[in-house]
Amino acid sequence: MLIAAAVCPCPPLLVPEVAAGAAPELDGLRSACAEAVRALAAARPERLIVVGPAEPARRGPHAQGAAGSFRGFGVEVDVRLGAPAAEVVSGGDGAAEGRPAPSLPSSLAVGAWLLEHAGWDPAVPVEGLGVGEPLEGERCIEVGRELAGRAERVALLVMGDGSACRTLKAPGYLDERAAAFDAGVARALAAADTGALAALDEELAYELKAAGRAPLQVLAGAGAGARLKGELRYDEAPYGVGYFVASWSS
Repeated sequence: MLIAAAVCPCPPLLVPEVAAGAAPELDGLRSACAEAVRALAAARPERLIVVGPAEPARRGPHAQGAAGSFRGFGVEVDVRLGAPAAEVVSGGDGAAEGRPAPSLPSSLAVGAWLLEHAGWDPAVPVEGLGVGEPLEGERCIEVGRELAGRAERVALLVMGDGSACRTLKAPGYLDERAAAFDAGVARALAAADTGALAALDEELAYELKAAGRAPLQVLAGAGAGARLKGELRYDEAPYGVGYFVASWSS
């Protein structure tokens, strides 16, 4: 049964080394994410599942200890899902010696980074699930229900962004529908309204480049009937992309 959830955005810019000189611009967002992860830990789950959008090659389940990397963004930062930070020795070709090849999609790598820097207890099992934008809403709901049934006390860390069309300089340019779409997501997260998340318009989300639609609908399925309370910790659109941080708790 789902006993707690956190929702966080998944831009690699959350990792300060990736953001470089722009890192201070997202300090408030990082702080809100850290608080949400600590709230997850306080719920004392038996199992944590990190859910986020993924490209086709990296969809599906990822076991605890799965490797992720931000080397594609020009920084030597590696993570492992649900495992404490380990010293990494780099070979001459830039590959990490003694570590598995990165398999995590970037969204789950950001989630792993958040867990690592919040001091997640490695004794609590963590697994990941990469889901694709094409996954239909009904199937997302079914997946969420399956995840919630994996233990008596399940927690989810849901990684996903809102629309990417809030300003002229946004990745998807300005779309006048984006603000209303994001406002609806924010209301649903604040109220832990699984029905509203389940009803998100898939076509509109696609047009607005809302990468978090499928993960949010997985959360809707997992939380259905759980009677959790919601708290919206962050709702802004830096860089023209809707970012939300929320906590659901019993």
